[in-house]
Amino acid sequence: MSDLVVHSERSEESLSSPASAEAGIPRSVRNEAARDWLSGLQWLSSTIVIALFVITFLAQAFQIPSESMENTLLIGDYLLVDKAHYGTAGDWSWLIPYSEVKRGDVIVFRYPVNPTQHFVKRVIAVPGDRLRLFHGRVFVNDKVVDDSAYAIHKNHDFDSYRDNFPDGNFIGGDVNSSWWVAMHKLIDDGELVIPANSYFVMGDNRDQSLDSRYWGFVPRANIIGRPLVIYWSVDRPDEPQADGKLERLLYALVHLPADARWNRAFHLVR
Repeated sequence: MSDLVVHSERSEESLSSPASAEAGIPRSVRNEAARDWLSGLQWLSSTIVIALFVITFLAQAFQIPSESMENTLLIGDYLLVDKAHYGTAGDWSWLIPYSEVKRGDVIVFRYPVNPTQHFVKRVIAVPGDRLRLFHGRVFVNDKVVDDSAYAIHKNHDFDSYRDNFPDGNFIGGDVNSSWWVAMHKLIDDGELVIPANSYFVMGDNRDQSLDSRYWGFVPRANIIGRPLVIYWSVDRPDEPQADGKLERLLYALVHLPADARWNRAFHLVR
C-alpha cells in the first residue's frame, strides 16, 4: 500500500504543470526577467517614436528619377533630405541652426504646377534679384554667375527661349502657358525681377532641365528642405519594366553588387 502511495506522488511530480515548475523559480529571478522584458519594450517603443519624429519633422528620403541635376545628382541616387534646415527658428534659434534660402542652394520642393510631385533643383535667384540668360550664361544683378563647379551643358544646339531667357522666343510645347503670360509682367529691361517669397531654380544639367524657365517660381511655402547626403546609389539602365513586384525585387537583389555605386554612398550634396 505504501508503495502505491509513493508511486502516485512521483507520478504527480513528473506530470507537474508549468505553473508548478515556475513556482520553483525564485521571485527575484522572475521579477528581473519581467523588468528586462519591459525595458526591451520601452526601448523599442522609444526607437519607433524617435524614427517617426525624424521622418515627420527632420528628415525624409527621396529618389532621383531624372537627369536634370547631373552631375551633382544622378538617376538612382537616394537622398536624405534635411527638412528642418529652412524652418522658422523663433525662440529656438539659439539651439537649431535654421538658414535662409540662398543662391546656390540645392533644394527639394513641391512642384508648383502639381504639388503632389517633388522636384530637386538649384536656387539661382532669390526675391529682389534681376535675372537673365545670354547664350546659356546666367546673369544675376548684372553679374555673371560662376557655375563652373556644378553646371553642365550637354546639348550644344542653340535654343532661343532656353539660352536667352527671358528674351527668347517661345517655341515648342514645354513652356507652361500661364507662366508665359505671367512672366512678361515681371520683365524689366530684358531682366526677370524675382518677386517676394519666390525663388528661381534651375537644374545643373542646364540643357536637359525643365525648371523655372518653363513653369515659373518656387513659392517659399513649397520648399521642403535641402538634400543632405546620398545614402545609397544604384545604376540600373537595363532594369526590365516588369509588372510583378517580386520579379523586380529578385532582379534588384541579383544585380545589386554590379549595379551599386559604392563610391556615391554617404556622399554629401553640395
